[in-house]
Amino acid sequence: MDALLLSAIIGLVAGAVDVTPMIIRKLPRHSTIAAFLYFFFISIIIVNIDLPHVPWWLEGGLISFALMLPILIHVGATDRKPLPVIAANSVVIGTLVGIAGHFLK
Repeated sequence: MDALLLSAIIGLVAGAVDVTPMIIRKLPRHSTIAAFLYFFFISIIIVNIDLPHVPWWLEGGLISFALMLPILIHVGATDRKPLPVIAANSVVIGTLVGIAGHFLK
């Protein structure tokens, strides 16, 4: 399977996993769409990148967390309560994307 197609499929699944609780909790639509797009595009990046001197199993969580930092800073300026949940979701889902990409490539 083409790496771009595989990463897009993984991104669709990762985005769905992240936004399902947001939809259930009836969070704002713009937040839900932003979270879905973040995990869709971050999956494409994670699956198609190879960081030197970083173990394959750590790449996904590291990249996802690093690219989530600006969002954490923005959200933390007004409300610090959701920061641990957002950061944990980013690391866990990013790691799972990296593992899935490694084994399905």
